[in-house]
Amino acid sequence: MNPLYNYLLKLADDSFIMGQRLSEWCGEGPYLEEDIALTNIALDELGQANNFYVYASRVIDNGKSEDDIAFLRYEHEYLNAHWVELPNEDYAQTILKVYVFAVYQKLMYEALSNSANEELAAIAQKSLKEVRYHYTHAASWMKIFAQGTEESKSRLVKAVENIWEYTKGLFAKTEGEEDLVALNIAPDADVLYEEFLAVTKKDFADFGLEYPENPFMQPKSRTGYHTEYFGYILCELQYMQRAYPGCTW
Repeated sequence: MNPLYNYLLKLADDSFIMGQRLSEWCGEGPYLEEDIALTNIALDELGQANNFYVYASRVIDNGKSEDDIAFLRYEHEYLNAHWVELPNEDYAQTILKVYVFAVYQKLMYEALSNSANEELAAIAQKSLKEVRYHYTHAASWMKIFAQGTEESKSRLVKAVENIWEYTKGLFAKTEGEEDLVALNIAPDADVLYEEFLAVTKKDFADFGLEYPENPFMQPKSRTGYHTEYFGYILCELQYMQRAYPGCTW
């Protein structure tokens, strides 16, 4: 068990699966500029994932490349949070997913920018520039939906009701993560969650939305257990590598 490797997979898998999910909107956005905006966010997430996978391949040093790690693991070996697996559904739910994930990543990368691990800090600093835009973009749309028409607000409220219980899973820890916290390599996810609550409560008040009060949160994120949606995502992601082993661009 390598705590740093597990932690890198946590970060990489989150961005990888989120990027894949958002890429489903390519060519399907409500209008051209927004179609391009979401596609760019998806590309940012895939780029972040690649940076973490490259570093992870060096950390594990078992002859596997970043592509092997990304595409050739079994379902239970992926350590992403359930949040990123959830369906896009309508545009309100997609924006909610981007907003929550952007808040999480912004807090995470801000903390990681001061990591004792210089390479991890460098990746976080580069990624933070992108994530700040993701947050601004998604928060703007949250406000537009919440303060727009009755239809737009009802869709956003429904999205919150449907999936908010998966938010805390983003802050679930991987095996050995506490050791990294003690070495000042990784931030304490429990502290980040408290910051997440403070940020989102303030934002929801600004949006004009009631903050969800149900304390129940879905368990099992980052344990190898996934939602029923994950297998379908993995089939799409792994098709080429499984069908044509060793293929390269």
